[in-house]
Amino acid sequence: LNSWMWTWYVPHDISGLIKLMGGRENFVEKLDALFSEQYQIPKYHFLSQFPDQTGLIGNYAHGNEMVRIIPYLYNYAGTPWKTQKRVRDIMDVWYGTGPLGICGDEDGGMMSLWYIYSAMGIYSDPYIPGYPVWQIGSPLFEKVTLNIGNNKTFIIEAKNVSAQNKYVQSAILNGKALNRPWFEHSELAGGGSLILNMGPRPNKLWGSAPQDAPPSMTT
Repeated sequence: LNSWMWTWYVPHDISGLIKLMGGRENFVEKLDALFSEQYQIPKYHFLSQFPDQTGLIGNYAHGNEMVRIIPYLYNYAGTPWKTQKRVRDIMDVWYGTGPLGICGDEDGGMMSLWYIYSAMGIYSDPYIPGYPVWQIGSPLFEKVTLNIGNNKTFIIEAKNVSAQNKYVQSAILNGKALNRPWFEHSELAGGGSLILNMGPRPNKLWGSAPQDAPPSMTT
């Protein structure tokens, strides 16, 4: 890992990191730069020195498990639509059925876990202690049914989802409108459903209010 990626590794207190960076706008600007800034040495020379830094999008290296929460950090800064775009891009570019179908270090199945969660449309990072929440991204499937035991299921349904319709327009969790891009694990563990209404353009209002951000140490 380099400083571009270690900068974001404060998984227990992203809200605190946002404050240190001068607020949400500065945070998003820096996060955007991570995905667009290019390394300054030839690609193969770079990869020979840093074999774990594969799956590159700008200076974001999806091939290293410590950075997989980064695409979901937009949810903390009022721009969940950017999380939706990033996770779709990563799934489209860096996962497939060929020899390079999984980039980087498949250490204990973590690269596959990220894809399985993200393809369902939700994500919970195992490196965040004390915050049992699921973040919402951009699902690939129209319907997923999770068997959670005790004869209970949790259904994730993405209405109108497609390659183009990757943006969440609205959400309903267990029969009630959900205006934030996350929910408690207890809301899944009890059984129920998450309905995501998808569309081709970002809904920049959904999940954008400061109170809509996932929990963090300083909040």
